[in-house]
Amino acid sequence: MPVTPEQQAEIDALRANPRPTLRAVSDGMEAHLYTINPVLDHGFVRVIDYMGDDAAICQAARVSYGKGTKSVQNDEGLIRYLMRHWHSTPFEMCELKLHVKLPVFVARQWIRHRTANVNEYSARYSILDREFYIPSADQLAAQSSINNQGRGEALTGAEAERVLDILKSDAARCYDHYQDMISDDGQQGLARELARMNLPANIYTQWYWKVDLHNLLHFLRLRADAHAQYEIRVYADEICKLVADWVPFAYKAFEDYRMGGETLSAAALDCVRRMLKGEEVTQETSGMSAREWRELQEVLG
Repeated sequence: MPVTPEQQAEIDALRANPRPTLRAVSDGMEAHLYTINPVLDHGFVRVIDYMGDDAAICQAARVSYGKGTKSVQNDEGLIRYLMRHWHSTPFEMCELKLHVKLPVFVARQWIRHRTANVNEYSARYSILDREFYIPSADQLAAQSSINNQGRGEALTGAEAERVLDILKSDAARCYDHYQDMISDDGQQGLARELARMNLPANIYTQWYWKVDLHNLLHFLRLRADAHAQYEIRVYADEICKLVADWVPFAYKAFEDYRMGGETLSAAALDCVRRMLKGEEVTQETSGMSAREWRELQEVLG
């Protein structure tokens, strides 16, 4: 199950006792506070707290008080200008704190984004639950023949069943041994901090993750991308929905200029200008490597 009965009771209690505040409030994010958003088979994302909204970004950019603008259009235009010209500091004025439950191998990818504050569930002090990520059949794929970091075609039939059986049986066996080692029934029992080394990377962990909006958007640009690994991309996709409700102007600008935009090198930009003038440009005359040329062609469609 995504949450324990104790966690659900805490969530229900928090949502049942709203409090008045004088701080900036995002109505879109208020609706998400403490709510469980399921991800994968046992994981979730939920908002614990947040600071700021679209107006806070503008306030920081203008170094003013209050809302600091005469119209909503002014705020949206300013935010788009800031995003377009890579003025990142005003976006750092907003922060988001999430409670995330995720497989350990996804957490190891996630933690590479070193610009957040993280506190993870400790397997030195507590016993991990018997919960493992087992991919659905359509997510079992062979190694890509063209990308060392990617997947190829999906496994089918008997091979897919064989892999699923291995994943399930290995996870169960490792957890059984974990329980046997830490048990003090008729034995001393191994320390939890040592016994955890036997657990597989698909067991679930949990953490609190707090990050400012600028670094959060950088995380989303990489992890919500179609080329990102599926298991972390689904978390990023869920967070995208939260951010879109939290800071709608900033998220729309992010979609336009980061997710949907492209950055061209000086050589690539020169090629585009030559093409616009009617010149036939080839890889040989572009001054670009074969890979750079191929990537430019993909950008241009």
